[in-house]
Parts: sequence; structure tokens; C-alpha cells
Amino acid sequence: QVQLVESGGGLVQPGGSLRLSCTVSGIISSIYAMGWYRQAPGKERELVATITAGGKINYGDSVKGRFTISRGDAKNSVYLQMLSLKPEDTAVYYCLADRVVTYDSGSYYSNDHWGQGTQVTVSS
Repeated sequence: QVQLVESGGGLVQPGGSLRLSCTVSGIISSIYAMGWYRQAPGKERELVATITAGGKINYGDSVKGRFTISRGDAKNSVYLQMLSLKPEDTAVYYCLADRVVTYDSGSYYSNDHWGQGTQVTVSS
């Protein structure tokens, strides 16, 4: 069974920083990409950043230059360093493991998996 565990959210003042972490566990053959999305109250879920196993990175326009995504050496962890946080960054941040390939009973399966979400609040 594939599980995602997120950590690192919290309350921070404007201009502050936070670092989010997400680790995927389970019997996994490969993961195409990992990343972060966020959803603020009354808004749709939006892209924050993604990184493929090959290292290709994509950022949402609103976080470029302030957030940095990276993956652990084992490629089953992803991190999001957030600097210069603004009140509009307040949201629940969700970790995504994209196209996770698992093997079971003679067959391979590919599915996307989401974390439970971690709250980031930027406020004075």
C-alpha cells in the first residue's frame, strides 16, 4: 500500500520561511514525478511545483523565485523550501506522487497518490 506522509507546515509571519517534506512509502517500482499543489479556501487547487525523476522542474507563476523544490537521493522524498512567504501563500499544501508504479500479483499498476495535506498560514 502506497502512503504519503507530509510535514513542515505551520504558522509563519510575512517574509518568513518554511520547509515542507513529503515521503512516499510502500513497495514501489518507480515514481515519474513528485510535487506540491495548494488549495486556499474558496479557490481551486493550483500547482506550486513539480520535479520529475529526471530532474525537470516546473513552478507555478506565483511562487517562482521564492520557492525551491528538490528530491531526496532515493527519489521517494520531495522537499519544498519556501522563502519570502506572503499572506496569499496561505493554503493547505498537498504532496503529489505522480504515476507511482507498483507490482502486485504478476501485474504492474500506475496510479497518482496524494498526501493528506498540511496547513501553511502566513499572518502577522
